[in-house]
Formats: sequence, structure tokens, C-alpha cells
Amino acid sequence: MADFFHPTCQGYLLKLHVVPGARQTAVAGLHGDRLKIKVAAPPEKGRANEALLEFLARSLKVPRQAVQLASGATSRAKVVAVHDLSPDLKPRLAALLTSK
Repeated sequence: MADFFHPTCQGYLLKLHVVPGARQTAVAGLHGDRLKIKVAAPPEKGRANEALLEFLARSLKVPRQAVQLASGATSRAKVVAVHDLSPDLKPRLAALLTSK
């Protein structure tokens, strides 16, 4: 079910499909094995990437510094690293699917 995130020694890696320029930033369900997130910011000068990382940090209740773009800076297919070893992070990640 929640194949979009995988544990690492520092937290989790999230596989995302990001759609910039949406009306509002929100989770839009699954896109294959990736979590689809619509981002309100335009894909210019890294604004959509920054808005994505802020949205994830806020949604997962982790500090913004704990969320980093691992790959896909100029692509819709992105991998985001969440550096947090809290035992309750996995349920918060799974809850992203129900937050749409």
C-alpha cells in the first residue's frame, strides 16, 4: 500500500510525483508507486521544490531542515529524504495518503 516511502539509516526516502502550478498544495493520491503532490508554486527558480519541502515538513511535523531533496530537482519525479528517526514517523508518512 505505502510503497512510496522506504526506511534508511537516517529516516526515510519518499518517492514523489510532483505537479507544480496547482491551485493549492495538497496530496493527490498515488501515481504508480509514487505519492502525487500538487504544488501551488510555479516551477521557476526552485520555488516549487521549496514549497514542496515546506509542505512535507509541515505535514509530517518535522523541522524544515530535516527534509531535503535527494534527486529530481528539475523533474516531476522526485526523491525526498526525511532525516528523522522518530518511531511515530512511519504512521505520519502513511497518513499522507489519507490527508487528501
